[in-house]
Amino acid sequence: MKKYFPPSELIINEDGSVFHLHVKPEHLADKVILVGDPGRVALVASHFETKECEIESREFRTITGTYKGKRITVTSTGIGCDNVDIVMNELDALANINFQTREENDNFRQLEIVRIGTCGGLQPYTPVGTYICSEISVGFDGLLNFYEGRNAVCDLPMERALLNHLGWSGNLCAPAPYVIHANKELVERIAGTDMVRGVTVACGGFFGPQGRQLRIPLADPHQNEKIESFEYQGHRITNFEMESSALAGLARLQGHKATTVCMVIANRVAKEANTGYKNKIDDLIKTVLERI
Repeated sequence: MKKYFPPSELIINEDGSVFHLHVKPEHLADKVILVGDPGRVALVASHFETKECEIESREFRTITGTYKGKRITVTSTGIGCDNVDIVMNELDALANINFQTREENDNFRQLEIVRIGTCGGLQPYTPVGTYICSEISVGFDGLLNFYEGRNAVCDLPMERALLNHLGWSGNLCAPAPYVIHANKELVERIAGTDMVRGVTVACGGFFGPQGRQLRIPLADPHQNEKIESFEYQGHRITNFEMESSALAGLARLQGHKATTVCMVIANRVAKEANTGYKNKIDDLIKTVLERI
């Protein structure tokens, strides 16, 4: 017997669109690009030859069109893993649940999802302007811990090694960090030979969780030093951002292919930042459009 998804669990708007995104099943392409900034959706779509739809609701903006014959949906998530939880669950529902019967579709539809964003570099070899493809993501957000099966898809030995290295216990800094590998084939294709394949920490905030101190002292003032010095089986943590772990983790649990690529706009080691990055990120967008 097929599982039924009641209105309280899957909220469908009166026009047949999914609750937050306001996207209908027929609007969704198999290839999806996620961006944080709603304004960046138009930048991605400016390269499309055709556009089918343009939908906006809160911070979620969606355009579906074609690029060199490939049908692609680009959607904004806003900032944070909590928003990625909304977007990933609603995209999966659009792909794999019948909105008329509220039952799972007979045939599974796999999505290919690439997030394009910005990040802070944590190593001398990730200066401003570097492109990093998140081969592994570390979630300091705790999101995946709410889903059954998280242990089956996570790298538990690397999690334990990182926690031992950080020396965190009790309620200090983060709830049970999780480590998740992105889809290997997608990483190979998107990263190519010109991107750093990195380990990305997704944080639950921009300031304290990323070791930035303004007027409030940090619970662990040595957090970033520990993160930068961590090494596991040849892997080092390369960058901070705020979404990659939720994307990689939920995609693995749902059966989709996903990874994150970011351009470094601040290097925390060199204490440098570039606020004029917006023109340069278009080069990364064009690279992803070619490879997705």
